[in-house]
Amino acid sequence: MFERHRHRLVERMTDAVAVFFAAPEQVRNNDVHFDYRQDSDFFFLTGFEEPEAVLVVAPQRPEGERVAIFLRPRDPEREVWDGKRLGVDAAPEALGVDAAHDLAELGEKLPDYLVGARTLYFALGQHAEHDEAVMAALAKSRRARREGRETPAAIVDPGEVLHPLRLIKDASALASMRKAAALTALGHRRAMAVTAPGVHEYQLQAAMEYEWAVRGARRQAYPSIVGSGPNACVLHYRDNTRRLDEGDLVLVDAGCEFGYHASDVTRTWPASGRFTDAQRAVYEAVLDAQKAAIAHCVPGNTFDSVHTVAVKVLTEHMVKLGLLEGPAEDRIADEGYKRYYMHRTGHWLGMDVHDVGRYHVEGDSRPLEAGMVLTVEPGLYIAPDDTQAPEALRGIGVRIEDDVLVTADGPDVLTQDIPKEVADVEALVGSASLALDEAASS
Repeated sequence: MFERHRHRLVERMTDAVAVFFAAPEQVRNNDVHFDYRQDSDFFFLTGFEEPEAVLVVAPQRPEGERVAIFLRPRDPEREVWDGKRLGVDAAPEALGVDAAHDLAELGEKLPDYLVGARTLYFALGQHAEHDEAVMAALAKSRRARREGRETPAAIVDPGEVLHPLRLIKDASALASMRKAAALTALGHRRAMAVTAPGVHEYQLQAAMEYEWAVRGARRQAYPSIVGSGPNACVLHYRDNTRRLDEGDLVLVDAGCEFGYHASDVTRTWPASGRFTDAQRAVYEAVLDAQKAAIAHCVPGNTFDSVHTVAVKVLTEHMVKLGLLEGPAEDRIADEGYKRYYMHRTGHWLGMDVHDVGRYHVEGDSRPLEAGMVLTVEPGLYIAPDDTQAPEALRGIGVRIEDDVLVTADGPDVLTQDIPKEVADVEALVGSASLALDEAASS
């Protein structure tokens, strides 16, 4: 799979060499590091999960020297502490590359890999130490010009050639995304089931993430958002500490990662198991907008048009709810709707939760193509202190989000197993016990 990815990358490169660095390790505090997660581009091309590595793709080199990786050598003393390393000798066969070198040799050998190319694909400006290593190699490679050989005269972001490959998902990527979606569904359903007044937001988070971890998805795609009551009106609320009260809505925006691919789902449900009339009115407005936007996710429609559809339906509902004065067309034109719907309706989804790929091409919104995956996530957020809103609606925050695969046969909702119809949500909420002992619940 990773060799195929590299082959497809080479097909898009002309007189060029590409250099990719593994993600650096990050210190959390003192001598404790954050859990390591490989850079998505690097993993896409190698499947290699160790830090301190550099991949060089140089099609202009002789056969057998075109793909090289620089990595850490074996170190028995360090491996006692940190686990086994792949090492230089095992890397060519394990990773399917032509050559492997000790990372300490990067400064000596990288200049030779640059010779013969007119363009260098490298993500300049992301990490100063990577920039320094590549610029030093580039300066050394220019000595070859005295002998009439080419060296890179331009540095281009590798995303220009690599990210279109990631935007259209292949069978392997889709298999991982379907698995992530299925596990995410189990987590959301569990969180709904154990919801009750008196439970804390972090307890719902734990119940949900447990379902993922025990099934092999040990990494969240992003920090889980569990916002109850007024916290549902905070778009990226992450404290997850509040105790649920009777009459609250609970907004959960969370997804797991499986096989380096993300799921991203939001559901909103009543803590007590039943929507109030006001909550239901707002919820159904968002659900209507989401269904209309999902139906629009077909090849040929543009990315921006999905948002346009959602805004139209939401604004019409805002007028009916008394949040805005009509006509709806005027509130769309003057963007008055942004008082209660201030974000876009979706984003690309893949290896990164906000995945790679341009949203506009030559100034125009990008047409959707089969194989693209995007989120569809309209919402309404009515602040508790918004005196312009009807009193019954204040403090209500609702978002509904699904992951949608664009296909020639219409939208394929990968996360369809997570309830969102009012009756289905109400039937599930509170149907199970959190089963905490007295010590854990205090």
